[in-house]
Amino acid sequence: MEHIAAFLLVVSCSQDLSGCREIPAPAPLYEAYDACQAELPKVLGAFRSSSNRTFARCLEVDPALEDDYDQLTWNVLPNGTLEASLTVSSVVVADTATGKPAYLH
Repeated sequence: MEHIAAFLLVVSCSQDLSGCREIPAPAPLYEAYDACQAELPKVLGAFRSSSNRTFARCLEVDPALEDDYDQLTWNVLPNGTLEASLTVSSVVVADTATGKPAYLH
């Protein structure tokens, strides 16, 4: 069984960021966080549009909990920063707002 180490989130917004939606990533799951990070420029280039702004973020996944994640939350801030987190039963296990993932063991 392959273990998931990263999840790729892609969000498309209007130019003024008033309306945003999650869009399917070409390959949303990665075995290594670094592999996900390496794909970001290519993914952003593929979704580049003159009418929309696209954001992408890799979220680290604890392989021991990969089947337990039950919620993905995200928000695009007015400054154009995409914040996102994955949770297990309402406990944050990866949070881009702090810049540091927090793991449950």
